Amino acid sequence: MNDSLSLVGLVTTPLELISFVLAAITVWLNIGQNHWAWLFSILSSATYALVFFDARLYGDTGLQLVFIALSLWGWHQWLKVRVKADSNTDAALHVSRLNARAWWLSASAWLAGFVALAWFLHRYTDSDVPRIDAFLTAGSLLGQWLLAQKKLETWYVWIVVDLLYVGLYLYKSLMLTAILYAIFVALALAGLRAWQRSERSLA
Repeated sequence: MNDSLSLVGLVTTPLELISFVLAAITVWLNIGQNHWAWLFSILSSATYALVFFDARLYGDTGLQLVFIALSLWGWHQWLKVRVKADSNTDAALHVSRLNARAWWLSASAWLAGFVALAWFLHRYTDSDVPRIDAFLTAGSLLGQWLLAQKKLETWYVWIVVDLLYVGLYLYKSLMLTAILYAIFVALALAGLRAWQRSERSLA
């Protein structure tokens, strides 16, 4: 699955191509708040873990494994029925925003994750991009956590992370994945607008 192939002038592998398709489906379903997105997230994370390991992006490799666990939890969160505090009626998880305290906690968690991962990757791996790998890995974990809770701010995190990932994957010659993340930026903008409309409809 790691044999090179040429696709519209780009050099890729069958595994990267499969991962590309699965990940694109995942984000598209997330925008529509479709719970089946989590199944595709699990599948794309599993295949991308192999792609990133081969590229020596160890932070991203480990991230995919964490994504699988978070996806199982997120799937449960999206399907779980809640009882409203002021009534006996059930309510599904809806789009909401972080409060000021949660914003600061989220930013602090991103920073702490970056520092810890950068130290680990620099000291214990042969990664040639430990800092940016760590920064984006920590940001992706935060984005996935917010996504599982249907927090609107997840899309702001993904816009920043995906933009930076485009540059990283170009540097690592993962051309198809770089294109995918450029598409992700556009999809994240679309997701932000769609979730904003969803939030306003509940106001």
